[in-house]
Amino acid sequence: MKVFYTNLQFNGDTLNSHVKGVDTVITNDVGAAITGLKFFGVRINKDNLGVIEEFNKMQFYKNCLKNHLSKLRNFSIGGLKLDERLITFIVSWIITPRGSNHSTLSEEDLLLIYYIMNKVKLN
Repeated sequence: MKVFYTNLQFNGDTLNSHVKGVDTVITNDVGAAITGLKFFGVRINKDNLGVIEEFNKMQFYKNCLKNHLSKLRNFSIGGLKLDERLITFIVSWIITPRGSNHSTLSEEDLLLIYYIMNKVKLN
C-alpha cells in the first residue's frame, strides 16, 4: 500500500500509480464510485492559490491568533486559538499530510483552513 501512495501522481483529472509493473489509473468517475464522494466545489492546488481574491493570508492568520499584536516570524501554529489549531492539525496531518514540519503552515494550508471555517465546499 505504501508503494502505491509513494508512486501516486495527479495528472489532470486522473490519479496514476505504478506498482510491480502494473499501471493503475483512477478517474474521477471511478474515484467517486469507490469513495461515494462527489467531485464539486472549489479545487485548491498550488496553481490556483493566487486567483482567490477575497483571501488575504496575512490578515486571516492574524485573525486566527490568540494575541493579535504578537510578532509574525512565520505561519506557526503555536499562537493559534483552539478551534483554528484543531483544524490545522486535521489539515496538516490528514487532508494534506507531509513528511515533516507540521507546525508551519503553507499558503495552501491557510486557504484550506479559511474555506473550512467559512463552510465553502471543497473538491
